[in-house]
Amino acid sequence: MRPPYSTAGLLCAASLAAFSLIIGGVGATVVTTCRAAADSDARVDYGFCVAELGKHRDSPDADAWGLAKVAALTGVVNADDAVYDIKAALAKSGGADAQARAALAQCQKLYDSMGFTFAEADDAINRRDYAAGKGKAAEAVALARQCDDALAKAGAAMPSPLAQRSSYAVQIATVCTAITNLIN
Repeated sequence: MRPPYSTAGLLCAASLAAFSLIIGGVGATVVTTCRAAADSDARVDYGFCVAELGKHRDSPDADAWGLAKVAALTGVVNADDAVYDIKAALAKSGGADAQARAALAQCQKLYDSMGFTFAEADDAINRRDYAAGKGKAAEAVALARQCDDALAKAGAAMPSPLAQRSSYAVQIATVCTAITNLIN
């Protein structure tokens, strides 16, 4: 007597179930989009992409277009948090040398601009002007590097939170660009 199911049928059913989980599951779009972004751009850290985009409330229902926007908006938040960190560092650095304080003040302006730049990237992606969105993400990276350079020239040690903000800005801009490339 033959069983009511075949191995091939079970494999097909399992594949369909797994596929439906990928398509409809919470966070699955983040996972598959980040995998595609990492596969298409070696600079994308897959784990970072999944962890950071997965935190956003809009991510579970977002497609690649929506996730590119989430990445840009995440960049805005990081830049705003960096400005807060810089203000705190300036408040604590009363006795620091003038060059270090000037470099931090310059970084504050750069990160303030970065927040607007990431917001402009979101706006561009929203209106489906992907080239402009990617250009704004690249501008954000340049602003982070300008801050790093200003601190290095001043001989100032970059405060730990600011180093993390700089690295984050570069990574989230890379993710934003890679995902935007997927929809282009």
